[in-house]
This record gives sequence, C-alpha cells and structure tokens, in this order.
Amino acid sequence: MLEKYPFLPLIAVFVVFYFFILAPQRKRAKQEKKFASELKKGDKIITKSGMHGKVVELNDKDASCVVETMAGKIKFDRSAISMEMSSKLNAPVEVKKEAKK
Repeated sequence: MLEKYPFLPLIAVFVVFYFFILAPQRKRAKQEKKFASELKKGDKIITKSGMHGKVVELNDKDASCVVETMAGKIKFDRSAISMEMSSKLNAPVEVKKEAKK
C-alpha cells in the first residue's frame, strides 16, 4: 500500500501534529483573547510575572490596564495578565461540610 501512496505517512504525521499541537494552541489563544476583553474594573488579577493587584482603569486604545498593587499603580498590557492564575484567584471558594457522627 505504501508503494501506491508514498506520501501517506507524511500526511498522517501532519494530521496528528495538527490535532495535538495546533488546534489546542489556537483554542487557548482564543480563550486568552476573550479573557482579556472581558476584564473589568475591580477584577483581582495576577500578571504572568507574578504580580498581584486589582484593575482600576482599562484603556481600549492601546489594550492596556492600570493595576493597583500594594506599592502603587502600574500600567500593564492586557496580554501580560495570566488567565489561569487570575481565574483561580477569582474562583468561588467551596466550603466542605463535615459529616456529623
């Protein structure tokens, strides 16, 4: 069969590469873009460099935001905000109920 279709293994490698690398990367980029566009004043965030703060101002012209930290206010690009860490920070706290004996 390989004599008849010599490019079949190459095509199979490309298909596997697409489904395991390119498609998830594209999905993640779409989620990060949506997260950055949904930021609002008062959101608690963590930047990719690890700085914690609260959004106090958003600028749509240059896609930046001003973040208030313990040291003062700092202007960041929205792409510098970590989606995973910020969503964990803002996740509702689950209270575990202990069973009474």
